[in-house]
Amino acid sequence: MNAPRRGRPAGPTGPVIGRALQLLDAFDAEHRELTLSELARRADLPLSTAHRLMHELCLWGAVERGGDGLYRIGLRLWELGSLAPRGPGLRETALPFLEDLSLITRENVQLAVREGAEVVFVERIAGSGAVPVLTRVGGRFALTATGVGLVLLAHAPVEVQEEVLGSPIERYTAETVTDPARLRRMLADVRANGFSISDRQVTMDALSVGAPIRDRSGAVIAAVSLVVRHGSTTAHALARLVRTSAQAISRALSA
Repeated sequence: MNAPRRGRPAGPTGPVIGRALQLLDAFDAEHRELTLSELARRADLPLSTAHRLMHELCLWGAVERGGDGLYRIGLRLWELGSLAPRGPGLRETALPFLEDLSLITRENVQLAVREGAEVVFVERIAGSGAVPVLTRVGGRFALTATGVGLVLLAHAPVEVQEEVLGSPIERYTAETVTDPARLRRMLADVRANGFSISDRQVTMDALSVGAPIRDRSGAVIAAVSLVVRHGSTTAHALARLVRTSAQAISRALSA
């Protein structure tokens, strides 16, 4: 099950940069390689426009065209993405603590940030024998379902919370909380207790506990979580480990 795709730029009559971004946005986890016709269709652009813009993007290195004629995202975009402070910069600081948490628990450890009304996963370490998860590095997910998402939503600006809770809430399992009033109570508990609990909300075999990562001013800028097999332990047993890791990362970011 995939998170909803983010909104695309304006249609084919928009500026050139908007149309180029539409073409780049045509790629996703399920569409890593695309023909020119597929790109034009997914970006809602004329084939001639797509051909011209893809040629420019290839010259710059944003995309690459293989010998099979298929287009793929190019390394130049990865190089630029590595400069984002909320992505790799955060990841580099947090990684030693995430690795320690993974080593201690042998479970899934995740690091995420909020972008708009979605979670973006910056890092994920899969423990040996850990429960399978639907998330991936660079992937997006709803704020309302995951352990990290609930943390980030609980500490998001009021207008973001109202936007999320006022929109249709996607259901992933029979246990997914979709009632806005109940979610508001859960978010209040996250702020009061310092950690979140997502119990079988994404898959029926997973329990996730998340905690906030703060910058020097105390603002929540990211979240870390443990994802374990449901029934293997209790959320409160995991909360101390997750909160300790989150606090250590926060101190490292402030140093």
